[in-house]
Amino acid sequence: MKIGILQTGHAPDEIQAKLGDFDAMFGRLLADAGLKFQTFNVVDMDFPDNVNTCDGWLVTGSRHGAYEDHAFIPPLEDFIRNARTADVPMVGICFGHQIIAQALGGEVVKFDGGWAVGRQSYKWGDTEIALNAWHQDQVVALPDGARAVACNDFCENAAVVYGNQAFTVQPHPEFGDEVIDGLARIKGPGVVPDPLLEQVQANMGKDNANDQLSAMIIQFFRERTIA
Repeated sequence: MKIGILQTGHAPDEIQAKLGDFDAMFGRLLADAGLKFQTFNVVDMDFPDNVNTCDGWLVTGSRHGAYEDHAFIPPLEDFIRNARTADVPMVGICFGHQIIAQALGGEVVKFDGGWAVGRQSYKWGDTEIALNAWHQDQVVALPDGARAVACNDFCENAAVVYGNQAFTVQPHPEFGDEVIDGLARIKGPGVVPDPLLEQVQANMGKDNANDQLSAMIIQFFRERTIA
């Protein structure tokens, strides 16, 4: 099965030098699943020929806002709508989670409640799991037919399923401690409040559910369900 990675942004240079870009992070997250990957840097206007070029699509995170005026956003929204019409499965992470919601009729805003950075706990069904996050923007209204499957007090729509067509997650299962530490040092100061950055460091080394989310993403691509 060939998965197209629609890369909507790039990791900071310091992080790329050590860990690669976002597509490399997803490659490691989904390794040993028998999947093949092809990257399209849509943020740089490198788009696939059509939605059937790959068997599924993974939309990455980005420093950009889904509601901002960037050349790549309208054609990416068109691509998402066309993929849904063609019944090609999609997975979205952070910005990917947001742009899929927006393209299909939901609403994304810069959340006035501030930032979620580092390890966060989410209610997922009858259980609670922890994942790393780095965002201020949020999906505040879901499209018709979408269903939230994870939340916490800060983020009402932390993970969403669109029937058997899309599965999206606000936090970052592809981010380990090294990525979060890098973001906190490079992008955090002067932007993210200091107490939140201190909490990021306090949570380093604690467990998270990256492997569990990896299994869900793989299952969704293969079976079109996360159950």
